[in-house]
Amino acid sequence: MRTIVVGGVAGGMSAATRLRRLEPEMEIVVLERSGHVSFANCGLPYYIGGVIEKRSALLLQTPSSLAARFGLDVRVRHEVVAIDRAARTVTVRDLDGGTEDSLTYDWLVLSPGARPVRPPIPGIERALSLRDIEDTDALAAAAQGATRAVVIGGGFIGVEMGENLVHAGVEVSLIEATAQCMAPLDPEMVEPVHARMRSAGVDLRLQGRVVSIEEEGVTLDGGERVAADLVVAAIGVQPDTQLARMAGLAVGERGGIVVDEHCRTSDSAIFGVGDAVEKRDAGDGSSVLVPLANTANLQGRRVADVIAGRAVEVRPVQGTAIVGVFGLQVASTGWNEKRLRSAGRAYRAIHTHPADHAGYYPGASTMALKLLVDAETDAILGAQGVGQAGVDKRIDVIATAMRGGLGASDLADLELAYAPQFGSAKDPVNMLGYVAENLATGLTENIQWHELQDALDAGATLIDVRTAKEHAAGAIPGAVLIPVDELRDRACEIVSDDVVVHCAVGVRGHVAAMMLARPGRRLRNLDGGYMTWKAGETTQ
Repeated sequence: MRTIVVGGVAGGMSAATRLRRLEPEMEIVVLERSGHVSFANCGLPYYIGGVIEKRSALLLQTPSSLAARFGLDVRVRHEVVAIDRAARTVTVRDLDGGTEDSLTYDWLVLSPGARPVRPPIPGIERALSLRDIEDTDALAAAAQGATRAVVIGGGFIGVEMGENLVHAGVEVSLIEATAQCMAPLDPEMVEPVHARMRSAGVDLRLQGRVVSIEEEGVTLDGGERVAADLVVAAIGVQPDTQLARMAGLAVGERGGIVVDEHCRTSDSAIFGVGDAVEKRDAGDGSSVLVPLANTANLQGRRVADVIAGRAVEVRPVQGTAIVGVFGLQVASTGWNEKRLRSAGRAYRAIHTHPADHAGYYPGASTMALKLLVDAETDAILGAQGVGQAGVDKRIDVIATAMRGGLGASDLADLELAYAPQFGSAKDPVNMLGYVAENLATGLTENIQWHELQDALDAGATLIDVRTAKEHAAGAIPGAVLIPVDELRDRACEIVSDDVVVHCAVGVRGHVAAMMLARPGRRLRNLDGGYMTWKAGETTQ
């Protein structure tokens, strides 16, 4: 039997190599239209920035190495231009020789990936994109002679490109059409990212649209011109479904190939994997586009299992992702607050600002964590983290807890590795669980930064329990200062039955809330404290 895999890299090569391990005698042909079938596409920006010094480090396997180890027939610079589903054949064009040939298949795996979004902006042909090794070579050459660059788009690739062009010695203007970079983060969580980018020298322009691209730079919708001798379009990606559409395969509302839980398309002999296909969201089962390498790799593996007759299903996706931004770790999993509000779901938000490891051990740094919890079931709906260290493992723990069906309060009971250079006896994940448990049991009530002004307008009294020095350095308008260590003696000064307390990050606020609680009084702690409120207000 013959399986043909269209497209290499993550999904396609995972399918081909796994299938070879399961089916030693099957004929497996991989057809890749670019010149490289297996490369580290997530590492491409870092080669342009010089962080990865050798181009060869990006090239993971070659047709000859794959043939030697796995017995795969890998053909680069070969593009599948048509599929005859009735005859079970594909038409293959040799891009170097210009000839076409027909190959039969028993199983067909489509892994064409995604294409960069290229909107119809006048002059868009002058902008470079980053998808494969050929794009990387063009960008690296252009960066060597550039002094100023414009990056259009503030998503993961845009931010990575901005950082690496700075590393390459290029002045960078990053232009994002919305009010923030990195859409998976909520506004108060992304503010430290904006600040870090600006402090690193990036000219960050939010809510700006490029309306034309010229030889000397770009023009924005307000008429301003931004000079540049290099323009990078990092506006996003869209599934490459041209071949699937021509073959009459079902394509979903989100623009990706429709596949079932086994990654079968609407044709039972054809599978789809990777960035080109729609996935099932873990939160509500809806179709989503999640262009992530780990998901593509897993789908490729599962398709090989199905072809080999193994009973498996492809898991739904949480969208767990992380990116480095000038020394910051920025990560997320699951749904964000913006999406929960839009869907009308009842949820709780929890913000903390713990140190990545024990504060008494040298080198500790503060991170910001956000946990989103179903208000009725205590299920974890999503999480976000930003910090210099330790964010990666906290998001991974939470993502694993979500996959395992643990509730938010269960995080308090997790037994996590501890030594002072790695964490704290009360790990940041445990601390999120403590807060979730207090809220779920009704022991305490919190209020979000974006809800505070409405509460004050309705007559609530705001008590700042930080020190006088902290208050003088920056305060929420209308707050009354009563430091927490003076609160027992001065509690009689607070006569309101609607009280909001806050400290810097929420810990002292919790102490104050428990101290001031009394029958008939509504007592709320400002979630995440002044630090979260300030970050949120800065984005408004």
